[in-house]
Amino acid sequence: MAQIRTITRSGGRLYFDPDKPDLKVPGVTSVVSMLPKPFLAFWNARMVAELAVDSLPFVQQMAARDRQGAIDYLKGAARRYTKRRADVGSDAHDLFERMIRGQVPGRVHPDLEPYRRHFAEFLEAVNPELVRAEDIAWSDEHSYAGSFDAILNVWLDETGKPTPDRSGERHTLIADWKTSRAVYADVALQMSAYAHADRIIDAQGVSEPMPAFDGAAVLHITDETWSFRPVRIDTGDVFATFLRLRRIFDWDRSTSKTVIGRAIAQAATQLVTGTQRRGK
Repeated sequence: MAQIRTITRSGGRLYFDPDKPDLKVPGVTSVVSMLPKPFLAFWNARMVAELAVDSLPFVQQMAARDRQGAIDYLKGAARRYTKRRADVGSDAHDLFERMIRGQVPGRVHPDLEPYRRHFAEFLEAVNPELVRAEDIAWSDEHSYAGSFDAILNVWLDETGKPTPDRSGERHTLIADWKTSRAVYADVALQMSAYAHADRIIDAQGVSEPMPAFDGAAVLHITDETWSFRPVRIDTGDVFATFLRLRRIFDWDRSTSKTVIGRAIAQAATQLVTGTQRRGK
């Protein structure tokens, strides 16, 4: 079978069905991005303001030589920060996958060492069993797909605390690793989409039914600490919200481009005033 192919269009990822090359569906994160995030405008403005204040002499010198260059430098503050964080997150995810698959990492970059140490602490404290990692969740019913971090078996006592000796009751969880500064509520939308997909597609393009889950959990790891927290993925509220965003995605990328037709009546000629003529 063919492997999963993806492309990026308008900042969003599309997944191609390995068995039906003409069928493409949006990625889970692209659907979740339809959720309004007005706080990003204030955050972006703060990043620009902080950069301007913290590097004022440099910006003044740059502006004296190249005004537009200085503007572009300041405009890119949030984008550069996001890219740096994304690079760290990608490297950390690669490290986590290797570790949970049983690899013993050698020396890692100093920036990654805190993440390695905290993930090792998580493995010791929870002692999860890896079921799947970095495969594709695919929904035939609702037409979306996305790469999930892991499916884990964990053993919990009657209070919901992990029993690393695996003496508690086994729970199958959809799991996600987050290296951002905080865990945001939309992770529940993301994880509910994975959990309620119809099937898993592996790296070779082989499909199998999505297993039943007892719940979901997010492992939040920063360079300072870590925590393993349950996440709601219920169909009646959380997944239903994701499906509404899925419809909004179709509106944004497709339907909205069809709702305004061509003019059926319009001005025959555009008036050009004398002032406009003399200005040419």
